[in-house]
Parts: sequence; structure tokens; C-alpha cells
Amino acid sequence: MMTTRRLLLGLFASTALLAGCAGWPIGEQTQPIVFVHGNGDSAAVWQTTIWRFESNGWPADRLTAINIPYPLARDNDSKPQAGRSSTAENMAYLRAAVDQVLKTSGASKVILVGNSRGGNAIRNYIQNGGGDKTVSEAILGGTPNHGVWAIKGLNEGNEFSGTGPFLTGLNAPKGPNGDEVTPGVKWLTIRSDSNDKYAQPDGLWIGHKGTPTGVTFDGPALKGATNVVIPGVTHRGTAFSPAAFGVMYRFITGHAPHTLNPVAQAAPLLSGEITGLGVHSNDPASGNFSNNLPLPGAQLAIYATDPATGERIGAARYSQTITADGRWGPFTAASGVPYEFVISAPGYATTHIYRSPFPRSSNIVDMHPVRLTAADQGAGSVITFERPRGYFDPAREQISFDGHTPPPGVPPTGVAGISSSTIKTAPSAGVRAITGQLDGERITARTWPAAQDNAVVLELTN
Repeated sequence: MMTTRRLLLGLFASTALLAGCAGWPIGEQTQPIVFVHGNGDSAAVWQTTIWRFESNGWPADRLTAINIPYPLARDNDSKPQAGRSSTAENMAYLRAAVDQVLKTSGASKVILVGNSRGGNAIRNYIQNGGGDKTVSEAILGGTPNHGVWAIKGLNEGNEFSGTGPFLTGLNAPKGPNGDEVTPGVKWLTIRSDSNDKYAQPDGLWIGHKGTPTGVTFDGPALKGATNVVIPGVTHRGTAFSPAAFGVMYRFITGHAPHTLNPVAQAAPLLSGEITGLGVHSNDPASGNFSNNLPLPGAQLAIYATDPATGERIGAARYSQTITADGRWGPFTAASGVPYEFVISAPGYATTHIYRSPFPRSSNIVDMHPVRLTAADQGAGSVITFERPRGYFDPAREQISFDGHTPPPGVPPTGVAGISSSTIKTAPSAGVRAITGQLDGERITARTWPAAQDNAVVLELTN
């Protein structure tokens, strides 16, 4: 196995040499890639990864991110639970998606890329669902392959238990070397050195601080796979960071990408789904997710905004009533312009989602309205700063939210594991600009009044 240091130095050196070679030829490496999100997430988390593949010459029609209808795992995999999915259901949905991609593309095999729980579905499909015949490469970013915990007697019916039947079955030795991966497929795992909240020897992130989890930092690694460590990345960074993309691309093609950054387009074409996800925290640990199902009847309006003040520039640039399939768009965005996406639906707060300018087209600009909670009553405005593709990591990044560094609720040190921060203004505060910033990405919104059932979200791209 190539060491982490050698791999990453080679990657970035090659990237420097290839910089500027837009449209770098990838030859026959145009197999379809299917991206599988993790627990409580949606297809939208793969947006920047897909942009990077496209920017390195991969055809857009061969890059598919799927939406699992019920993305949260059951508390006990063998017991039905409303609004949640079993490992068998998760795998069946992936298998159906792969069959559709193969039919549409005419390809004989696909490449599967998963983050976290998405890797569980990939492994299950390849080992138990016929995927050994339809998958050429499997890439697992931050998948807890040996469990989030491995403690005898602690909720072993859960799919994330390292001593439970699901993972012990997947990890059973295979072949003469006792490999943990199914033969016939090329396997890659990507993990952090010590900054993955779900690969920790201490039980802090599972609510058992001070109790050994039975899991080590190398829990995501698998015998028989190529196992790569990227120092400092978070649980989500193992799949969605530029460095993770570089490792994936090199594993698939045999050479480094010419760029780790999305190449801008003049007039990005945007579309996606409006779904019925729950309250104003997007952290799956909060338990507030419900599903990735369409929300027909919802109203969407899109406004261009002033990047300095968040104020709207003119009338809505686009509006639509969402139909049964949940889809919206296409909308042609202007290069370099930030937008406010406003979703109105019965039973939800009018949700104002502010995004920084889109560099490229995307058909997975998936969004959901939120519900204000009883605890939000009496606030002037409720504003949430969200990072769907990562966790706030003040030790390694420059982050601020309305002047707070780090953002409220985000620990200044330790393992990064918080992806959202909420500020509630005083009733007398009035409407004003509010800004969130992560390194070079800056979003400015308006503090819409909660008393009129408005919620505000600043959603980071990076």
C-alpha cells in the first residue's frame, strides 16, 4: 500500500504540472459513477465532487447522485421504524439505481462512491446483492467499516455496531488472505488520521464520553483494499474535500486530476428537488430529518441578491409550483451572482435559503423548507448557518457567523463534528444583514422575522 505522504505529495505535484490543461483527456475512463450519500443526507452533498469530475473531463451524463427516500438508519436494523430504512432496503434502492444507470448508459459496469452509511449500502450490494458483477471500483469515504462502536451488548442490532450481525457479516474473511472485501472489485477506503467523529476511541460522539468505543482511528480501513489516510479531514471531508476527490480520481484513472477546483461556466443551469425535511438543524445527529420525498404543492421563488447586504435585486428571476415528482428548474443563473431561494409550503415556515454564486451547472440543488420549533417562539429572527458537505473546524479553518468566531455552538478545539450553527436575534432587533464566512466563501442574508413564520438559512457550498 502506498503511504499517505507519498500518495498526497505525488498527487499535488502532478496536479501542478497538469494545471491549465482544461479538458484533460480521460480516454476510456468514462464509466458511469454512482454516488451514494450517508445517514440523513441527500444527493446534494455530492455537488462539488461532481463539479470536480466534470472539470476534469468526465461526462456529466455519466455522473449520478442518488437520493435515498428514507436516509436514516433504523435504531435496530431488524425492527421496522417509521421514516427510516433497513440495510436491506438501502441496498435494494442502490441496486435499482445501478440497474437503471446501466440500462440508460449501456455500460457493463459502474463505479460506486459512497460516504459514511452510503459505504454500508455499497458493501452490502457488492457482497449480497449481485454487485460483484456490476461494479468495477468501490470507493468508501469515512465509512465506519468496523463500527461507530464495537461494544458487546451495546445496541448490537444497529447497523453501525461493529460487533453486530450486519458488520461482522460484511467483514467475514474472504479468500486465501482473509480479506474483508469482496473479490473481483477494486476497493479504496479514505479516512482521516484522527479527525473523524465516527472513528474515535472515546465515546463522546455516541453519548458515552469517557467510555472506550472499541473502535480506533483506522476503523474505516479494510483488509484487501487500498487504504488512504488524509490528515486532518473530517468525517465528511473523507468524501467531499478537494483532497478526497484527488485520491478518488487517481485511483480510478491512474493519474492525477489536472485541477482540484471546479472550472467555472458562463451561465450555470440549475435544477433539483424540493423535499419535506424537518426543522432548522441539518445535522443528522439531531434526529430532525424525516425523508427525501418530494413536497408537491410547495412554491419556489429565486431572487438575485446584493452580495454585501443580502437585499434582493429586482423581482423574482424564477418561480415554480412543485409537482408530484418534486423537481424544480431548470433555471439559468448568472455567473458570479448570489441567490436567495424562497420555499413556501403548508405546515412549514417560509424558508429563505441564501447561497453564494454557483460556478457550474447542477441538477442536484436539492432543498427543503424548515419548521420553527416551540423554542423559536419569541425570537426576532432564526438564522442557521449550514455546511452540508463538511463540519466546522475552527482549528483548521477561518469561520465566522455574524461576527462570532467560532460560530455559536461550535467548539473551538477537538474533533470537528458540528455542521450547523443557529442564531436567534432579539424581537426588537429588526431586519438587517447577517453574514457567514468559511475561508474564501462568504454569504450575506437578511434576518426575516420569525413572528411572520420565516426561517433563514445560509448554506455553504464548500
